[in-house]
Amino acid sequence: MIQGAHHIAISTPNLERILGFYRDLMGFKQVSDAQWSLGTKVINGVLDLPDCAARQVMLRGKNLCIEIFEFSEPTGTDEVTRRPVSKPGLTHMCFDVTEIEKEYARLTAAGIEFHVPPQDFGAVKATYGRDPDGNVFELQEIIDQDAPDRLFS
Repeated sequence: MIQGAHHIAISTPNLERILGFYRDLMGFKQVSDAQWSLGTKVINGVLDLPDCAARQVMLRGKNLCIEIFEFSEPTGTDEVTRRPVSKPGLTHMCFDVTEIEKEYARLTAAGIEFHVPPQDFGAVKATYGRDPDGNVFELQEIIDQDAPDRLFS
């Protein structure tokens, strides 16, 4: 039986840069740091890669973990991309916040790029931003205390 979501995973060309965002700015706690070398067949099979080596860090938040990989093999690119949210596949990850305007101001002051300031949709206020690798994230503040998708009270 599926119980719920546990984590999302991100591959990055610069682990320290992305940890600076998710751990240091967003407040996720680092709970593990591991690595594997070439020839680790079990991981190669799970990831469907012919042969890989990487460092992996797991971060924990209140109700979600973020797993981050920095692969040394196969090597990727250091290029930060602006993948459009209209492209098929995962479009963004959403973080539930309180006082969205304060979070927006804090992250903007730290140099984080947002598409627009928080917008008021009635039951929710929300905005999309980009992490240092160009991945889209959403900040949302649910205003409607009776919203069926409200996770925190």
